[in-house]
Amino acid sequence: MNKRTHTCGELNSKNIGSSASLNGWVNTIREHGQVIFVDIRDRYGKTQLVFNSDVNEAAFDTAKKLSIEDVISASGDVQARGEGAVNPNVATGEIEVMVNSVEILNETEALPFVITDRDSALEDFRLKYRYLELRTEELQRNLKIRHQAYQVARKYLSDNKFMEIETPVLMKSTPEGARDYLVPSRLHHGKFYALPQSPQTYKQLLMISGFDRYFQIVKCFRDEDLRADRQPEFTQIDIEMSFVDENDVMSLATGLTKALFKEVIDVDLPDTFPIMKYFEAMETYGTDKPDLRFEIPLQNFKDYSDASDFNAFKSSESVKCLVVENVADKYSRKVIDQLTDFAKHHGAKGLAWMKAETGALNGGISKFFADDLQKKIVSELSININDIIFIIGDAKEVVWQALGALRIEIAKREELIDQTLYKPLFIVDVPMFEWDEDEQRFSAMHHPFTSPKIEDLPKLKDNPSEVLSRGYDIVMNGYELGGGSIRIHQCDVQRQVFELLGISKEEAQQKFGFLLEAFKYGAPPHGGIAFGLDRLVMILAGTDNIRDVIAFPKTTSATSLMDDSPSEVSERQLDELGIQLKK
Repeated sequence: MNKRTHTCGELNSKNIGSSASLNGWVNTIREHGQVIFVDIRDRYGKTQLVFNSDVNEAAFDTAKKLSIEDVISASGDVQARGEGAVNPNVATGEIEVMVNSVEILNETEALPFVITDRDSALEDFRLKYRYLELRTEELQRNLKIRHQAYQVARKYLSDNKFMEIETPVLMKSTPEGARDYLVPSRLHHGKFYALPQSPQTYKQLLMISGFDRYFQIVKCFRDEDLRADRQPEFTQIDIEMSFVDENDVMSLATGLTKALFKEVIDVDLPDTFPIMKYFEAMETYGTDKPDLRFEIPLQNFKDYSDASDFNAFKSSESVKCLVVENVADKYSRKVIDQLTDFAKHHGAKGLAWMKAETGALNGGISKFFADDLQKKIVSELSININDIIFIIGDAKEVVWQALGALRIEIAKREELIDQTLYKPLFIVDVPMFEWDEDEQRFSAMHHPFTSPKIEDLPKLKDNPSEVLSRGYDIVMNGYELGGGSIRIHQCDVQRQVFELLGISKEEAQQKFGFLLEAFKYGAPPHGGIAFGLDRLVMILAGTDNIRDVIAFPKTTSATSLMDDSPSEVSERQLDELGIQLKK
């Protein structure tokens, strides 16, 4: 093998007249009689090699044996490309290497899919051969962006006096929210470690230990239902700070986000991000992670439906609508039926509609609305000719979910989303608790260590459903980039929250006794935030699939098709762990 002197993306016109040795994969082969052109590729780029039988017959004969994705080592002289042959689309497009020596380091078998075209195979098939898919230009770019994000985050936080401290991967199981991944102990039969859902308790202990600014880029594990932007193992930029309030943490998060977008993809974000209250976001956009790149807000419609002869909405807790501008002529009954099915899939019982045509509202449920009521709707909702109104009435949570999802679906259909825009904001005043009908108890909206607003502390006893938390989420383009809160740092408040969540004193002591004990010895006020690094990189890379930015991801059923995990283990291993499987 020739010692590599340059990468495949390095040579340019300044190197003309010198010699070079390149190692990499055969990307393309073009035969022109006694001349063969081969593009050699590595992660830095591509360089055109020239094999000429008149210059070196042995190298030319070897080139005739080459196949796509063979690994080769080639040496030769750098020369300018011929007139009209310059390729301005690649960094090495002005030059080529006339090869005088080539060695095939490894021959490849027939490829299972075309590496230069990811669409040539379904995703599951590509995941089986992930090491080949990772050779594609798109995924190499994505992982480079991920690498850059790591470096920017580390530098920004280190420059702001944060210390990077590792926390245990094998920890105590303290299930709250998602299920834990459990690890059986061989030395202590019947006992289990858990993989951390987050380093929550450890980073709070670090604050009590006096490390007032901690961060860690850390693996977390949650055994939960999966989707395109979620994985069973994921990476967080985990941050915690002492002696701070919400504004301090949000300011730090703003600065870090700005640095990441500027230094990784050269996008300037605003100096301050808008702040929106949770219920405003839900009422206006149907979600606590609104996409602000386009309009179409949810609007109240209950006063109009209550005044109409349309009885289906009369008993509904909430009635809201979307007004979609200048598309009514495109929305046939077939299209509306598709959107109705979409709304039903998101919890709605149906989807009512009306179209604005000359002088009146027509179609759908318009016949139930008197002329004067129609005029009032048109005036107050600023409806113009060729607009269409979609209406859903139900419990407010159902209306939010269905219309919020429909808002996004319509924006995609109508191409209303400017993919070059990045619209960050903070969501605050999130409720502290939500009622779990199945369990008949309250559960934490964030986690049980989130502090309630100071002014809401008296409500913990009598009106817990009205208590707002000191939590905050950072949101962009319809995705939650990160979330955090000011934490509880007083034992009595923490015990009160545990009690509200149905965690008895005995259970609290068993699960969290070490933390409650630590609170007794001078716990400072503290708070933090955790960024979902995978989701953040997904937005930086301009993809909507989190698997595109993870080197070896799992499928939506939490399996790895490449190495066939999870897999069975031997009886001997189970015996050592004291485990017997149920039939």
